[in-house]
Amino acid sequence: SELQQNLLFSWVWAVASNEWQDSGVPVSPVSSDQAIALKAYTIIATDGKFDPAVCEAGSSRQEYRDKFHYKTLHFLLTQALATLRVSQGQQCHDVSRVVRGVWFQARRGDIIRFGQFVLTSLSETSQCSGTDTVFQVKTCHGADIDKLSFNSGGEEVLIPPFETFEVTNVTWDEKCPRIQLSSTGTHSNYNCEWLRGDVTEG
Repeated sequence: SELQQNLLFSWVWAVASNEWQDSGVPVSPVSSDQAIALKAYTIIATDGKFDPAVCEAGSSRQEYRDKFHYKTLHFLLTQALATLRVSQGQQCHDVSRVVRGVWFQARRGDIIRFGQFVLTSLSETSQCSGTDTVFQVKTCHGADIDKLSFNSGGEEVLIPPFETFEVTNVTWDEKCPRIQLSSTGTHSNYNCEWLRGDVTEG
């Protein structure tokens, strides 16, 4: 299974699972596996390996099938977001995200997607340096995961990799570009399969 083949995933899953059990398994609209996946993601997102792997896996079916070793996590995150969106009334969220050390270029009217899961904040994010980019996003397919995050209290909304956005405005302040995005729908290259046996459905 992926837990046996991927040591990082195995370690993160164990930490997230223990955290979920220690919390007393609170009542939640998502399954235990989905809740653990969300906690695992908020741990592994800081590692810098999962998100690039999602981007690369989306380049072709062969890449996804043969080289993407996080299929279970990707599947559970996708299902968890869908469940949370329904339980939260399928509302849109105005969120922000600062990408450190990268300038992104965009033009008004462009249609884009992140191509990876993106953690954003409901809190206004304005602090940036001269090498950063601020995204101000209206997401209609992301979900509030704050109560299921490993680092709760951050007012976090997770955006799926398949949500598409229109660039509605691009501005510069004294330090960095600010790109405003509004949800236009979804588009995905994935043909995901749930690989039974990796983790048990709870």
